[in-house]
Amino acid sequence: MQSINPKNSSVIANYTELDETALNQAIEQSHLAFRRWRKTSFEARAAVLRAAADELERRKPSLARLMADEMGKPLAEGEGEVEKCAWVCRYYADHAAEQLADKHIETDYLVSKVSYQPIGCVFAVMPWNYPLWQVFRFAAPTLMAGNTGLLKHAENVCGSALEIQAIFEAAGLPKHVFSTLLVDREQAKTIIEHPRVRAVTLTGSTRAGKAVAATAGAVLKKCVLELGGSDAYLVLEDANLELAASKCAQSRLLNAGQSCISAKRFLVHKNVITQFTELLMTKFQQQVMGDPLEKQTTIGPMARIDLRDELHSQVQRSIEAGATRLLGGEVPDLAGAYYPPTILSNVQPGMPAFDEELFGPVAAIIAVDSLEQAIELANQSDFGLGGGIFSADVATAEQIASSEIDSGACFVNDFVKSDPRLPFGGVKDSGYGRELSEQGIHEFVNVKTVCVRASDAS
Repeated sequence: MQSINPKNSSVIANYTELDETALNQAIEQSHLAFRRWRKTSFEARAAVLRAAADELERRKPSLARLMADEMGKPLAEGEGEVEKCAWVCRYYADHAAEQLADKHIETDYLVSKVSYQPIGCVFAVMPWNYPLWQVFRFAAPTLMAGNTGLLKHAENVCGSALEIQAIFEAAGLPKHVFSTLLVDREQAKTIIEHPRVRAVTLTGSTRAGKAVAATAGAVLKKCVLELGGSDAYLVLEDANLELAASKCAQSRLLNAGQSCISAKRFLVHKNVITQFTELLMTKFQQQVMGDPLEKQTTIGPMARIDLRDELHSQVQRSIEAGATRLLGGEVPDLAGAYYPPTILSNVQPGMPAFDEELFGPVAAIIAVDSLEQAIELANQSDFGLGGGIFSADVATAEQIASSEIDSGACFVNDFVKSDPRLPFGGVKDSGYGRELSEQGIHEFVNVKTVCVRASDAS
């Protein structure tokens, strides 16, 4: 395994995969740790999570630098990611006990209750685009519920994976309650099938999600899948266009566009499309592409050259199918995996820019004649992760967001973002299950019904 700097293709470090013996030992140690950890109090678990939050903040500069080196994230964005990880740790430290408290239900029994019990070792397969956040949003609720965590991170961010384990150890988490496993995809399948592993969660592509779901289903193990997206943002005729362009640009370009919940397809009413497009182009042209270690940089390199090349192929094929390139769309003459902010107009169904997920800084603009057409095109996708609506008529927009858009989240006059207080996940090919909030911590527990009748009852 190699960690390669995407800004210049230099090798940062080499890592050795676990062999079969070491892997089996790590899983067994996780199971033994679970037997002890499940008996700890919520107060003890919360103390560890709060200490982890403090440790994250202490290491913020070095963690941001590590992400910049391993996958190209600009330093300011990296520091923001670290702060969000500390937030999710503190959120579950504060709320898990209440979220997992017994729920009493009135029945004919003396006592009828629902109890939430930990299930064991939970295996997480995580991606490179948010190397810390994706892991902590899984780990915080999983550990607070009394489970243990096993992490297979993306191979290009092994340094981040090992640093996460070090943070938990520095916070006082008992050994083997959280373990980073340096393994490949085939070994990941073996881990899912291992009898000590009770559940799996994956954030990644739809193809990877289907493979994990098939493996987990064959051995009857719970899984949560947070997969890709092609989020549609509706810009209606009465929208505040400056606000819409600003929010859409921010969503589309954050993390160099490498986010499942980025705004990707912009469905704009024909009467305002010219003005919106001009505003969006201005926002895109203001971006500074460059070294992620430089303070002025807002767009770093993409995480890998092969990912950049696949994105460029999607752009080129869309243009060949009739899309118009308004901005960007050409590979720059720079070392590394850079791709410029790009805008395509006249995008239609049947083009990669409409049908596929474009995992990079590319906006696809689609003209619509009516609200009904916008809704139809928004839902004309295999994905259903997020979406947005920009309109001055907030009541109508809220109704559309609630009942008309087929997605796991839909925001009005803002872009979709994950929040520890709110459930996060998708429908259709964007996966199933939920992370974060009370729903997230309930995914990996045994929801147990307990009823008690008095011993002298007839």
